[in-house]
Amino acid sequence: MNQNDPLDTLDDGVAAEAFRRLVRHLRNRHDAQNIDLMGLSGFCRNCLSDWIRDAGYEGDKREARALIHGMDFGEWKDKYQTEATPEQLARMEESLKKNGGTH
Repeated sequence: MNQNDPLDTLDDGVAAEAFRRLVRHLRNRHDAQNIDLMGLSGFCRNCLSDWIRDAGYEGDKREARALIHGMDFGEWKDKYQTEATPEQLARMEESLKKNGGTH
């Protein structure tokens, strides 16, 4: 928590509702591939599942991914994930460099 960041004054209930809305939005936007999200923003659905575990979610990695994806991650991959192109991978690598060692 950063005492100087106004975001930290946001009510937890409001923040939780916004987070749930973001996750539900991503659950409906299967066209937004994780590799593309990583290339643009340096995070994806899998990062969100890691972040909820970092925040105290007691489930394991598989359970956290299922929670965020709305189904088992393997099922999600089979249904929606496409093969990453070399260009997408390069964009992701460049984007991750901007995260300053975190993501």
